[in-house]
Amino acid sequence: MPANSTPEQQPEALLETMLLIRAYDLRLAALAARGGAPGTCTATGQEAAAVGVVSALRREDLILTNHRSAGHLLARGADPGRLMAEVLGRRDGYCKGKSGSLHVSARELGVVLTSTIVGGELSLAPGVALAQKMLGRPGIVTVFFGDGAAGEGIFHEALNLAAVWQLPVLFVCENNDWQAFVHRRETMLGERIAALAAPHGVASATVDGNDVEAVRAAALQATATIRDRGQPFLLETATYRLRGHFEPDDQAYVDAGELAAWQARDPIARLKAQLAARHGFTERDFAGLEARVAARIDAAVAFAEASPWPDAAELLTDVFA
Repeated sequence: MPANSTPEQQPEALLETMLLIRAYDLRLAALAARGGAPGTCTATGQEAAAVGVVSALRREDLILTNHRSAGHLLARGADPGRLMAEVLGRRDGYCKGKSGSLHVSARELGVVLTSTIVGGELSLAPGVALAQKMLGRPGIVTVFFGDGAAGEGIFHEALNLAAVWQLPVLFVCENNDWQAFVHRRETMLGERIAALAAPHGVASATVDGNDVEAVRAAALQATATIRDRGQPFLLETATYRLRGHFEPDDQAYVDAGELAAWQARDPIARLKAQLAARHGFTERDFAGLEARVAARIDAAVAFAEASPWPDAAELLTDVFA
């Protein structure tokens, strides 16, 4: 999906991007399981949240994301080959193999950074937005975080600063019910993260994070509000992480019944059903999309594995102190 996506984005394009994210994550998890790649954090089951929000952004908008960043990057138009090369530590990656999966940035896509520190991206988003505002640059700043980060003090500090300074920040909480190996209900009493925005004077909304068209509509409305008022907004996408915290992970700590219930709400299967019912899509149509995505992932892996290792002379290049 291009970085200058438009309100006319077709549902089949949204589906193809979701399929790409799923295929990328599963291939990387398979590589990690047999020692062919470092362990990584996937976002399987959360594709609708990433694609729905990113598809509503404009080219001039900036993104700060967290350790489950591949979906946001691919939805923004990242090359899966360069992204895979980065995870494998190869020179042709977005950061020349120096960031791995947990610190990717891509200036040409407006992706300022990926933070592996829980809530780390929240601490930086108001500063990025303030710089944009002071320099008179167009666009809003979108920051992705999980429900675990909403338990950090920096979450409230970031909301407060954005509200007081009237900064154009879209806070996106991907509430996936799991904070590493701990269920959200073990760490907080409320069900909704969006409710925490009101005391800071920040408008908010919660949307079904497994319905990509609903997420996109909510994100378009939220971004329109931010652009019109120049004030922050918190959008919570209620979703679920279908794989473990970090690959490989057997998910032994997850209740089987809960997992099965969310698997039945898989966002990709849901969009397929909607496309079949409303637009007459057939299994042949879906197979064509899946084959195209599979070919892209095969090419991405081949590109990444053929990419050279960084030279030792580059160890201190692009590093700032």
